[in-house]
Amino acid sequence: MVILGIDPGFTASGFGILKKEASNKIYLLDYGYLKMSSSKPLHERVGFFYDCFFEKIEKFEVTDISLETSFLGKNAQNFLKLGYLRGILYLLAAQKKLTLHEFAPREVKLAVTGFGGASKEQVSRVILQLFPKISSPEKADVTDALAIMLCGLWHTQRNFLR
Repeated sequence: MVILGIDPGFTASGFGILKKEASNKIYLLDYGYLKMSSSKPLHERVGFFYDCFFEKIEKFEVTDISLETSFLGKNAQNFLKLGYLRGILYLLAAQKKLTLHEFAPREVKLAVTGFGGASKEQVSRVILQLFPKISSPEKADVTDALAIMLCGLWHTQRNFLR
């Protein structure tokens, strides 16, 4: 099983890729963020997002995609545009026949920290404890994506044990 966790955004999209072997050994294969220029037109950024994650899925032989459900914040336009990137992930999952997992933000925070109302800093702190070789990442999008990735792993393990 290879899980790609993504925290999509139009200027920075965090990601993490984890592999779980049959022996239950777990490896963090890749992590970081895709930076996109806000001066580029929206259609170019959507295309860049697709190309980047298509390549990652191919390179690492991803089997599962894990992402957070969107929530309507203060800006409805941002919420709508975020749907474009989520649509790309749905398309990639359909094209590659991947399993797609979605988790509410509170669900991710609860799974990682034990508290559904945890702050981004608290989530980041736990992620950095779980992955001590990661130095403090430049963007919170990275630790958010790693938390989402772990949720996907733990969810599949829980369903496997049933």
